[in-house]
Amino acid sequence: MAAGKLRVLLFETPENPWFNMAFEEALARIVSVGVIEEPCLRIWRNREAIVIGYMRNVEDEVNVELANKWGIPIIRRFTGGGAVYHDLGNINYTVIIKPREKIEKPIDYMYSELLNGILLALRKLGLNPYVENINDIVVNGRKVSGTAATLFWNIAFLHGSLLVSTDLEKLKAVLKIPPKGKYVKKVSPVKYRVENISNLLRRKTSMKEIIENIISGYEELLKAEAYLDKPSSLELRLANLLFKERYVKKTWNTKRRSIWEYRDLEDKIRAFLEESLF
Repeated sequence: MAAGKLRVLLFETPENPWFNMAFEEALARIVSVGVIEEPCLRIWRNREAIVIGYMRNVEDEVNVELANKWGIPIIRRFTGGGAVYHDLGNINYTVIIKPREKIEKPIDYMYSELLNGILLALRKLGLNPYVENINDIVVNGRKVSGTAATLFWNIAFLHGSLLVSTDLEKLKAVLKIPPKGKYVKKVSPVKYRVENISNLLRRKTSMKEIIENIISGYEELLKAEAYLDKPSSLELRLANLLFKERYVKKTWNTKRRSIWEYRDLEDKIRAFLEESLF
């Protein structure tokens, strides 16, 4: 999926993780309708949050009592996968592409192709990363990044979290290891052995250096020239709709339901896009 340009958004609302997640979906939907033609790379953070896949049971994966005690919000994303812990020591990355042709092997494309941008970034930093469990990035036997992906709305969407200087003690306290045999039958235990890349590097680094290498990694992978951009009014307005109608709703964040069950919201999104675009 080579392209001439790579749109980069360094847009985040760390104090409002619900809006951060709403913006993820808004960006995906705006790309899906063709408003943005080039690939998009978003890099962002949450101050403190637990983010869980849209069909997972919160109680299975999160120490809810402790999260509530510490005031850590639990937010459901629109992609699948397990729970992750975010804080300002964690960099999140999102890659969105509208394919020009059908992807024959979507899982391979997401996790064997698009994920290579992060592997390239980590190699540029001097690390030797590899992939286990399809979507976990590992360095020296420790997981440093987990990812989730989807082909909803006919786009290729991949996002993940990169542990840089995260509070790992808090991460281990608020996240549970799912019961044996839950969700998957064969998972390498490395999924539950995490480490910060700041501890794996033999030199000092900075968030700025890591972000620059993520951008460079995706420029190289996609054979595209990056340019910095700001969210459009359309993206922000749709994110605000999703924020109010989905991401701050207790039913969305706590109940295990398919995204397609929210038919009223789908009608509102469709009406919003039709009114805004036509």
